[in-house]
Amino acid sequence: MKKWAIAAIIYLAAVIGAYQIFDQFNASDKEISATGENEHKSGQHSDSHESNEGKNQSHSHKANTEHVHSEVIPSLSYTDGKIEIELRDLDGNPVSKLKVNHEKLLHLIVVNEELDQYYHLHPEELGGGQFQIDKDLPEGSFKAFVDIKPEELAYQVSPISFQSGDEASHHEHQKPLKPDRVLEKTVDGQKAMLKMSSFHPGEPVTLTFDLGDGKLEPYLGAAGHVVILDETAENYLHVHPLNHNQPVFETTFNQAGIYKVWAEFKQGGKVRTFPFVVEIQ
Repeated sequence: MKKWAIAAIIYLAAVIGAYQIFDQFNASDKEISATGENEHKSGQHSDSHESNEGKNQSHSHKANTEHVHSEVIPSLSYTDGKIEIELRDLDGNPVSKLKVNHEKLLHLIVVNEELDQYYHLHPEELGGGQFQIDKDLPEGSFKAFVDIKPEELAYQVSPISFQSGDEASHHEHQKPLKPDRVLEKTVDGQKAMLKMSSFHPGEPVTLTFDLGDGKLEPYLGAAGHVVILDETAENYLHVHPLNHNQPVFETTFNQAGIYKVWAEFKQGGKVRTFPFVVEIQ
């Protein structure tokens, strides 16, 4: 074979070999690049997932601390001066296993739409999740709050609206609440002054009551009771004192707004309810 032919073959083989080596190197580089890019994308997805999961957990925790999924559904009817209450679970079964809470199985708070009438009642247990009490109410629109502690089921107090008398007789326009300029009230000649440590939402607030020289007597197993509603009577708080001897309470107002506060104390064998209107801002 001629020398030029051999040289041409060798040159061609060298070119082909170099091309194959370059192609393998380029493919490997692309694979590494793609792998790194996929890992980077995968890492971004993982961080995003963890971030979203954290947000969901935070939101869920917040929701759980503010709202309890109630497993007890109370119903209420009012006819001819008689209030009847029935407690059922989500499957419609009667709920009768309740814990005694401040000497009673059930505390019933009733207010009218103007929030100038307030009743703290204790219906009698009839059995099978049913309670009943006789109470003559004036004509108008009311909201009731069934305050119970079930033994085995979760529960959150929610307002139940009902009517006394002719529905057309209720007030056409609810008067807005006006905050008290001075937090001092007199009921049956007995004075009560309220001091609040804060008027800001989202922080602990201490409510301290000064009842003068009158000796405080235990009422429903406590030094007193405080019920708080916002001006729409949708958000309910029932606060108990920090100890058995002093009328000092602690709570938190989660949102700014105007609130009605009813403080109940027993002195000289008589229970008095002192109403206050405060603004949280």
